[in-house]
Amino acid sequence: MSETKRQRILSGIQPTGTFTLGNYIGAVRNWAALQDQFDCLYMVADLHALTVRQVPAELRAHTREAASMLLAAGIDPSRSILFVQSHVPAHTQLNWILCCNSQFGELSRMTQFKDKSAKHPDNVNGGLFTYPALMAADILIYNADLVPVGQDQSQHLELARNIAQRFNSAYSETFVLPNGYITKEGAKIMSLQDPLHKMSKSDTNVNAYILMTDTPDVILRKFKRAVTDSEGIVRADPAEKPGVTNLMSIYSVFTGKDFEEIQREFEGRGYGEFKEAVAETVISALAPIQGEYNRILADKAYVDGILAQGAAAASRLADRMVAKVYKKVGLLQI
Repeated sequence: MSETKRQRILSGIQPTGTFTLGNYIGAVRNWAALQDQFDCLYMVADLHALTVRQVPAELRAHTREAASMLLAAGIDPSRSILFVQSHVPAHTQLNWILCCNSQFGELSRMTQFKDKSAKHPDNVNGGLFTYPALMAADILIYNADLVPVGQDQSQHLELARNIAQRFNSAYSETFVLPNGYITKEGAKIMSLQDPLHKMSKSDTNVNAYILMTDTPDVILRKFKRAVTDSEGIVRADPAEKPGVTNLMSIYSVFTGKDFEEIQREFEGRGYGEFKEAVAETVISALAPIQGEYNRILADKAYVDGILAQGAAAASRLADRMVAKVYKKVGLLQI
């Protein structure tokens, strides 16, 4: 009996600096586990980072660092394709075709375009407006069945589906319609200083986020300063106790304990003890990843070799799709 073909899953992350604990819990931590079940492609999305002006040397360094962190977090290049977006030119080739099959109104309704335009009013560029079409190309070029998405990316996935349907209707069946993949774990991790907002390294308060490369002392200090409330009781209540609930979510991810167990564990104990326990749990979880990351990053030839291997494998898939699409839209093939 032939083996059932595994579904293909694609995900990417921008190389805009060191990953936060939120990036790790919400996305990267789950990617390694997905390799057991799916045909995986993981991408360092450096082209997407260009919608905001980058320092060239820093972007190159951050790209290699992002790849190293993904490897340290368990991405296995013998089981998955790990590559840098700009190393596969077919992405931008398909992007133009998809831009020509996207409606202005669709792109203008993208909430991230509105948000980023407000944050960077001095650089509302064309790439910022059309990058959802490039995101669609990232997905559709590999006929990805599934895309891990958070709430902030679901609109882009829906656009990718709409573009694919429009193209398929106009030119015959070409693209797989991708679906979102929601992992069982991977709660959205909120800011330690403003738990009503997502943890982000762009936060002006460095105590609001944990970086994957933070030292134990720094991690402990940041958790000790985390915003809670005046009640002094460890219990989950997203509406009334967002700070405590956020800390409980982090503790739950790394201990496997549910909220009821956590509440019983810290019954009668203050927030000070609870914060220290959360910090120690995070420190223990990150220590082996940090050690592996430092080892991998120090071996530039190894990292670049993995990325070259990944680019070649991704290009074999992507080039076939671009050739098919070019033929369907009437571009002359020679």
